[in-house]
Amino acid sequence: MKSISISPRPIIPLLLPQLEHRYKISRLNHRLPLLHLDSAGRSLLLMASLNNHNHNHNHHFRHADSTASPPSSAVAKISHLKAVVLGDAPASEEDDVVLPSHEFSRQALVPSQQKYLEMYKASIENPAGFWSGIASSEFYWKQRWGDQVYSENLDVRRGNIKIEWFKGGITNVCYNCLDRNIDAGLADKIALYWESNEPGFDATLTYSQLLQRVCQLANYLKSVGVRKGDAVVVYLPMLMELPITMLACTRIGAVHSVVFAGFSSESLAQRIVDCKPKVVITCNAVKRGPKTIFLKDIVDAALIDSANKGISVDVCLTYENQLALKREKTKWKEGRDIWWEDVVPKYPTSCDVEWVDAEDPHFLLYTSGSTGKPKGVLHTTGGYMVYTATTFKYAFDYKDSDVYWCTADCGWITGHSYVTYGPMLNGATILLYEGAPNYPDPGRCWDIVDKYKVTIFYTAPTLVRSLMRDGDEYVTRYSRKSLRVLGSVGEPINPSAWRWFFNVVGGSRCPISDTWWQTETGGFMITPLPGAWPQKPGSATFPFFGVQPVIVDEKGVELDGECSGYLCVKSSWPGAFRTLYGDHERYETTYFKPFPGYYFTGDGCSRDKDGYHWLTGRVDDVINVSGHRIGTAEVESALVSHPQCAEAAVVGVEHQVKGQGIYAFVTPVEGISYSEELRKSLILTVRTQIGAFAAPDKIHWAPALPKTRSGKIMRRILRKIAARQLDELGDTSTLADPGVVDQLIKLADT
Repeated sequence: MKSISISPRPIIPLLLPQLEHRYKISRLNHRLPLLHLDSAGRSLLLMASLNNHNHNHNHHFRHADSTASPPSSAVAKISHLKAVVLGDAPASEEDDVVLPSHEFSRQALVPSQQKYLEMYKASIENPAGFWSGIASSEFYWKQRWGDQVYSENLDVRRGNIKIEWFKGGITNVCYNCLDRNIDAGLADKIALYWESNEPGFDATLTYSQLLQRVCQLANYLKSVGVRKGDAVVVYLPMLMELPITMLACTRIGAVHSVVFAGFSSESLAQRIVDCKPKVVITCNAVKRGPKTIFLKDIVDAALIDSANKGISVDVCLTYENQLALKREKTKWKEGRDIWWEDVVPKYPTSCDVEWVDAEDPHFLLYTSGSTGKPKGVLHTTGGYMVYTATTFKYAFDYKDSDVYWCTADCGWITGHSYVTYGPMLNGATILLYEGAPNYPDPGRCWDIVDKYKVTIFYTAPTLVRSLMRDGDEYVTRYSRKSLRVLGSVGEPINPSAWRWFFNVVGGSRCPISDTWWQTETGGFMITPLPGAWPQKPGSATFPFFGVQPVIVDEKGVELDGECSGYLCVKSSWPGAFRTLYGDHERYETTYFKPFPGYYFTGDGCSRDKDGYHWLTGRVDDVINVSGHRIGTAEVESALVSHPQCAEAAVVGVEHQVKGQGIYAFVTPVEGISYSEELRKSLILTVRTQIGAFAAPDKIHWAPALPKTRSGKIMRRILRKIAARQLDELGDTSTLADPGVVDQLIKLADT
């Protein structure tokens, strides 16, 4: 194997002295990345890449004297980092880092560590200037914002939490996604490729065709009374009609709330009741693999449920997805249900734009929390637009010639920011895939990559692990030579899956943008920039521009250097969500009260001696299953609604494919014995109330649950039992009945 052994004497960035005074950053604080420089100020890690192309593979680079070198006490030592260069050889467990190649870096938007540090410094030192410069030069504003670019209060001790960016600026996200790109000469560029669940069925829309379709739907929505600020609930699969609907709502200033078309009718009804939409938009059915899912039936049940709770919806616009179900077999309610194909195409193909303030609501997206009720995350217009577009551009090193495929569903934030808005704001060509990634066989993804010459492929570690388990042959039978950049989203990717993704899928040619962010953040927060940073498999690397991550201990004290703790963010960024719909108090309590002065992410994080960030997962009662956040309280609530379940406690466990699995401890009601029939019935209850993705992987029968004398369930003990870490149970003497633990251990395999 070709590899480089690097043992430089690293120094703190040359930028640090300028930042130190303004931000009171200690010279020993390694939250800023380490930069390895020679006497000319060039990056030695990048030089290693250059020298590798001259076939000098086994150099040991050493730092020369530098006038900017800090005292020796500030110097961290990295000994014998082993590196492989992009395109030269597969990454093995022996390699510490993967270096960008000279060819890749030379053409990259951010070609070096030095360039990243310059831009990062500018974004932190002068966020108003940094972001207003991007907003002014790359987007259309009907009216520019005032003198104040942003205002913020992230400290509950100083009053209500408040974040505003570009307030007073008047714009429209749909106009910037479509009209602006058409005016720039992209009218005939493919905006959307659509690939059906069934091989052989596909479609395309250019930017001008997409605008016409969006305007027709926007005009229809206006005709049925949808106005600026009104909510529209969207329950659609990955048809082109989904982004069309999102853009149409945005064009007229309506607030869309997309609900993942895998949620149950009860979950959908809960969201309808909360946001009180004027219209619900769905389709009659969808095919996922060989299975037909009757979405309209789910919507019908949700509308009955919501009506019983006092919220009636007068219009249910339904798209006929003919490949899944014919209209004559679709259940119908006259006067409420309308076929999309019967009305929308009759409307004009142009529609006036509703110009909105940068701080006007853009969309609602419900996410699971540690209590039973989902949280309505509210994103506003201007800051979200600027941030998603900018993060997409730099994290994927986007080029105009790229064909981009993100496998996420638009029912999640990834589908909002990085299927629809981020790419379209950059004028990208986007691929939408309706079906299952392993249908009709595990090679489907790579068949699609070759068919459309996909250059950027962004997916979840769950899919990577699933395809990895199916074997290399399903990948290697396809060319995949078009691929240029890979991406990972939704959860931390384990190093072995990272290497397989890099070596097998990317042929050791493609850097991986291993992104960390959340529904609440709107866009990437910590992510590699493909041409700039050496990558460590499994690490999200360094913060994006304008993001100041900190790791704190349980008391909220910032930790320096190599450490582990709670991941927080200080200062706002344009893409941050502004509130929880109808519940600002919960917004403050959940995200800002745990560590006053910071946004608390709810995630744990480690920072290594080189400044790289490693996400360690949720620290609250939320389980990350296949990148989908599921509140344990939601699953527990569904379980105890079963007439034969007296009590339930849910924890997350490591899962080989999904990242985390759902492990449920269930106590049946008195007189009911454990049975396979009951187990299946409990799982069905969760599937019905929440959705199939929330179904427990394991039901562990529990005569009782371990509780303190005050009645609190000791989930710490349950997690250890679920993970079979029985030697780490800790002190059980505080339990009301310590004998419960032994009972649970004996029933672990029942």
